[in-house]
Amino acid sequence: MASASLLKSSSSLVFDKSEFVKGQPLLRHAVAGVRFQNVSSSGLTIRASSYADELVKTAKKIASPGRGILAMDESNATCGKRLASIGLENTEANRQAYRTLLVSAPGLGQYISGAILFEETLYQSTVDGKKIVDVLVEQGIVPGIKTDKGLVPLAGSNNESWCQGLDGLASRSAAYYQQGARFAKWRTVVSIPNGPSALAVKEAAWGLARYAAISQDNGLVPIVEPEILLDGEHGIETTFEVAQKVWAEVFFYLAENNVLFEGILLKPSMVTPGAESKIKATPEEVAGYTLNLLKRRVPPAVPGIMASIRTTFFVIRKI
Repeated sequence: MASASLLKSSSSLVFDKSEFVKGQPLLRHAVAGVRFQNVSSSGLTIRASSYADELVKTAKKIASPGRGILAMDESNATCGKRLASIGLENTEANRQAYRTLLVSAPGLGQYISGAILFEETLYQSTVDGKKIVDVLVEQGIVPGIKTDKGLVPLAGSNNESWCQGLDGLASRSAAYYQQGARFAKWRTVVSIPNGPSALAVKEAAWGLARYAAISQDNGLVPIVEPEILLDGEHGIETTFEVAQKVWAEVFFYLAENNVLFEGILLKPSMVTPGAESKIKATPEEVAGYTLNLLKRRVPPAVPGIMASIRTTFFVIRKI
C-alpha cells in the first residue's frame, strides 16, 4: 500500500501572541514547498493477506453467539490415557472410534462453532469412511488445528518456558488449509512465580505474533492464547498487573507484524489469585478484574474472546 511522508519545508509556521483571536492562531507565513513521496522499502508498509475477507468471515462465524469451540486436540498419548481409563488399547482404530463419537454427536453444530483437531484427526476419517473434516463442515462447524509443538525450557530465563513450532509453520499451515482447516491454536504460557522475566514475556508475545502472522498468511484464523499460569501464592492484583503487561506486549507485537485484528480470536486466562493463595476471590471479583483487563488491553477490532471451560471454549465477547 502506498503511503506518504511529510518532508521539511523551506518555510515554517510562525505564531505571535497578538495573532491569537478567540484562542485560534493566525498564520503569519504561508507554508511552501510541502511535498509527499512514497515511503522507501525501509519505511512502514502495511499489507493485507490475500485471505483477509475469508479470515474475517471465519472469525465471525466461530464467534457466533451461543456456541463455542470444542478442543479435541489431545495428542495420541493423551488420547491413550482416556482410552486406558475404560480399558481400551491406544491404537489408531480406537482413537478413530473415539473421535468419530465426538464429531457425530446429534445436534453438535447447534452448540459448537469450531473444533480444534490434532494433526492425526485432521487427516482421519470416521469409522464409516467419511472425512472427519467433512462431518464437521456439514454441521456448520469450522475445523481447526493445533499448530504449536509444545513448551520447552527458555534458555537464559528463570526456569521459564517458550513455545516451539515456528520452524516450518508456513508450509504446515498451507497444508492444513488444503486439508480443510480454517483456524489454528497456539498456546504459550507465562509463569508468575518464576518472574515473569522480561525475556519470557517478550518471547511469548513475539512468538504469538509470528504464529498469528504466518497463520493468516496461509488462510488460518489464529487463536491467540497468552496463558497466565495459575501456579503460585500471589493475589489477584498481581495476576492483574502481570496480565496487563503481557497483553500489552502481545498486541504491540501483533501490530508490529501486521496481523489483521479482525481476523483473530483471543483466548485469555481469567484473572484469578494464584492456586496456592490464601486469599480467595469471589466469582464477582474474578469477573470484574477480567472484564477490566479486557477493556484496557483488547482492541475493539477483535471479533471474539473465548473463555475455556474444561474442553470447550465459549464466547464471552462478540462484536
